[in-house]
Amino acid sequence: MTTDRLVVVTGATGRQGGATARRLLAAGRPVRVLVRDTTTRTAKALETAGAELVPGDFDDSSSLPAALEGAAALFAVPPVAFGPAGSDVEREFARGRALIDAAAAVGVEHVVFTGIASTPGRPGGSEGKKRIEDHLHERIRSVTVLRPVRFMSNYLGSTPIGLDGIVHGVHRHIFPPDEPVQIIAVEDIAEFAALAFDQPDRFAGSLELAGDAPTPAEAVAAISAATGATVCYEQITHAEAAALNPEIAQVRERWAAGSRWHADIEALRIIHPGLRTLADWLAESGAALLRKRLLETA
Repeated sequence: MTTDRLVVVTGATGRQGGATARRLLAAGRPVRVLVRDTTTRTAKALETAGAELVPGDFDDSSSLPAALEGAAALFAVPPVAFGPAGSDVEREFARGRALIDAAAAVGVEHVVFTGIASTPGRPGGSEGKKRIEDHLHERIRSVTVLRPVRFMSNYLGSTPIGLDGIVHGVHRHIFPPDEPVQIIAVEDIAEFAALAFDQPDRFAGSLELAGDAPTPAEAVAAISAATGATVCYEQITHAEAAALNPEIAQVRERWAAGSRWHADIEALRIIHPGLRTLADWLAESGAALLRKRLLETA
């Protein structure tokens, strides 16, 4: 695919979509970003960087064909949907299906879909993502599926349920402290997306993505050293996971049973030699962002 052909990016005000839009713009590729609100600060920043803004909503399928008209390719990040009982698989699939059907209707040639890393017995990472992948292969001829593991930028997060991120110097998660956990920088997801748009035939199919695999104890030690702030790790118990959300408890059980992410990091580094380790991400931007975040939550 030549670099003058338009790519539509969804989820551009989020982490993966934003990183991908900026990476494609930096390479000189025409980019249109699909956003619900074209007036937000993040959307305006992308417009300043050279992106075309177009309004669209996954829950309003009639808004999608016009947003995709004239595009050669699509970076697809259908948003996860949640209900009272947790993930709303039907709504998530409906959103993904609407986007894919609109892309097929206007003749989009290549779709890069970003889902969730696989584990043994769960090739699509989740039911909703797997159903979207299946529909994508039915409707679009040229498909690349990226399956990233946990983001390095998750350390910057703050969730109402007290899981992930760093709160009062503590990082809490489901993982054992002394076992490796694969992670990836969203900027590297963008790099693989750019490679797929440049070489769709080479990157047809799916690719499990990770850039490093520190243990949680090693990760907080690296963060402490890079930021100058003491950060410790705490594994939540099964009872705590169940109290937070039954789905979290199920993931913890599967992880304890050996169901792990399995990206081939060394092979990925041959494809993308600049693949970031945690130390790379911290030196590049993570430490400064974390230092600010830790001061805010101290």
